[in-house]
Amino acid sequence: MPIYEYYCHNCRKRVSVFFRTISSASDANARCPHCDGVQLRRLVSKVAVLRSEESRLDSLADDSMLPGLENEDPRALAGFMRRMSDEMGEPMDAEMNEVVERLERGENPEAIEQSMPDLGEGISSAPPDDF
Repeated sequence: MPIYEYYCHNCRKRVSVFFRTISSASDANARCPHCDGVQLRRLVSKVAVLRSEESRLDSLADDSMLPGLENEDPRALAGFMRRMSDEMGEPMDAEMNEVVERLERGENPEAIEQSMPDLGEGISSAPPDDF
């Protein structure tokens, strides 16, 4: 079942149009699911690229951040943490967001750790039971 995205000139919405078969998929057969309009302009759809964990980790290992990390620049560490969160698809919780924001302001990581004694509490270093 092909799915195409269109812009409807009648209701001014971006819509997805589903076709039952590839042979029926054509701009002439497209109708807006919101207003039943036929004045549609086909859009280029976004694509998702599936990547392995290894590929995501490789992209984190590029050389652009290494000088800042080696010089213990808190802003470089914050940037690395944000990239890691993005690459892994794991959003940061409120506590980690606070840490990253403080690093972006240039605060010393050790000072942040001292001011947040419960940081990382509840994180186990043991592997999961099903490992």
